[in-house]
Amino acid sequence: MSGVDPDVAEGEGSLAGSPTGRTDVAETRATGDTGTTRREGTPAVSVTAATVAGAPHRSGFVAVVGRPNVGKSTLLNAIVGEPVSTTSAKPQTTRRAIRGIVTRPDSQLVLVDTPGVHRPRTLLGERLNEVVYRTWSDVDAVAVCLPADEAVGAGDEFILQRLRDAACPLVAVVTKADAVTKQALAAKLLAVAALEESLQLGWAHIVPVSARAGTGVGTLVDLLCSMLPAGPVLYPEGEATDDDTDAAIADIVRQAALERLQDELPHSVAALVDEIVPRDESDPEGQLEVRVALYVERDSQKGIVIGRGGSMLRQIGSAARPRVARLLGRPVHLAVHVRVAKEWQRDPAQLRKLGFDSPR
Repeated sequence: MSGVDPDVAEGEGSLAGSPTGRTDVAETRATGDTGTTRREGTPAVSVTAATVAGAPHRSGFVAVVGRPNVGKSTLLNAIVGEPVSTTSAKPQTTRRAIRGIVTRPDSQLVLVDTPGVHRPRTLLGERLNEVVYRTWSDVDAVAVCLPADEAVGAGDEFILQRLRDAACPLVAVVTKADAVTKQALAAKLLAVAALEESLQLGWAHIVPVSARAGTGVGTLVDLLCSMLPAGPVLYPEGEATDDDTDAAIADIVRQAALERLQDELPHSVAALVDEIVPRDESDPEGQLEVRVALYVERDSQKGIVIGRGGSMLRQIGSAARPRVARLLGRPVHLAVHVRVAKEWQRDPAQLRKLGFDSPR
């Protein structure tokens, strides 16, 4: 283990700027075919694969893993510099492997945000864990998120035991460093370091960060980039993500629902884009009609999502519409409706329909 990085321990650092299934990391390396669409407002960076000061250009993939609600998506968004992954105070918000891209003159870092690993209680939970395990096998390093404001627990050990035999380096990222005192943070760093002996694993680095404050984020990116192999630019310059547009819209609508629904409901909610069409066929550059379905498991849940007189559904649509419009770069009319797919979290056919395919 390299130990705790001193620059980060002092709290200093500058902010650096597919649907469920395979992340296709190997395919991206081999073909360079990313199929990305540049997001409006993403800063352009002049990049070539040429060497910088005699050093080879580096590129590669790092998985961001951890149990649910430890700050993985918030960290990814802070590193990339824009919201490419859904965040919420409710656990298990992320249900797909989402890639965020950081492009520098000397390197290109592709971070893969994964669902929170947990002991599954449903077929959906098993599928989400499978997404993470497949991602681990395809990356150059794994960043394990461990929150500073919580003790290392059974959920963390569940993940780390499965990472002991990983073929790539492991980086411990102690998230939410701003949520505790310096003394508590130091104690957490020592506890994470002690996991090397108790769980028989090796840390390449242990880095405390605060994604919200930005401290330690730049140092983390520097370390991750230094661990990448020599390689060409994999994604066009200026790209922040290669996420599928329909999947990104579904995530936006689902997040808007998560933020407004009762605590017991979010795991039963899924979203799927039905269609995106021009509202006026004679004006192909005008307003778009975006139709999204929210799926729940029971009729009683449908009433909760719709709300009295449709009030909750209107709130969800109003909150999601501006983000969908920014993503598409066009004015939109967002039509959200609710469907019941009974026990969809346990039904293989319904899971396939909603994009949660089993491994091939």
